[in-house]
Amino acid sequence: MSLLDAARAVRENAYVPYSRFKVGAALRCPDGTVHVGCNVENVAYPEGTCAEAGAIAAMAAAGGREIAEICVIADSPVPVSPCGGCRQKLAEFAGPDVPVVLATTDGATYHTTVGALLPGAFDRAQMARS
Repeated sequence: MSLLDAARAVRENAYVPYSRFKVGAALRCPDGTVHVGCNVENVAYPEGTCAEAGAIAAMAAAGGREIAEICVIADSPVPVSPCGGCRQKLAEFAGPDVPVVLATTDGATYHTTVGALLPGAFDRAQMARS
């Protein structure tokens, strides 16, 4: 199954009673394992979880620590981009050259990278103490 197909399938499981805006994400680790996530809303905004964060949590729960590629899909007129928080979460587990595919349910896609989504990401090197 492709990442796009995995993201499309998990998108159907999104819990979105307020926005009705379903998002699915699928990521692949270097060893080929795929982890998926969907957005989960909560009446106490903004306590919901983004699809990308859900996929990253599934990866971490399974022992994964590195993203090789990721795909995000939503039913929108143009491919939807990860929010700022998810961009930083992606940068925690993916290098700047890691491919990101953003897609719509109608078949439009946009190809980018983690580094293009978050140039100058905050990282571990900035926490090093002298």
